[in-house]
Amino acid sequence: MVELRYFLPVLLVFGVLVILPRTAVAYTDCSTLSNKTCEECLRNLSCLWCQSTQICVYYPVQTILPPQSLCPLDLARWGSCWVNFQTLIITISVVAAVIIIAIFICCFCCCKCENIGTKRFENKMDRQAEKRKVQQEERKAEMKTRHEEIRKKYGLTKANPYARFENS
Repeated sequence: MVELRYFLPVLLVFGVLVILPRTAVAYTDCSTLSNKTCEECLRNLSCLWCQSTQICVYYPVQTILPPQSLCPLDLARWGSCWVNFQTLIITISVVAAVIIIAIFICCFCCCKCENIGTKRFENKMDRQAEKRKVQQEERKAEMKTRHEEIRKKYGLTKANPYARFENS
């Protein structure tokens, strides 16, 4: 299981995005805000609201998520009354999974495209090598026919090509 401490940065960013638009309120003791409304409790950034018990307590920062003994995750509110921790964790997990899958797909596509480009380049090089080989063979055949013509012209052809030329 993924440790919940890895979600702390995401929770903090989400909390900052939800809380920043609010106006600054003088810090009050969270316990005095119990049995009031969620909005009143969450005006103080260090408070956590539990909907089931209508209790406003200080957010337990030493544990990243509030313990079940304090308040169940689906009923705990911090930063905003409409977002609970359970939904937030599920949403963050799904978004993280989608991002990871997208990264793997991009890496796979890039590697595949790179291999296609490499194969295309290799095929081009093979075609050029084959073309050079054919041209070289044509030049060899031309040189051979020229040498044969020269031998015929000067009467140097023999029945046995391995026989020695003798001065006659």
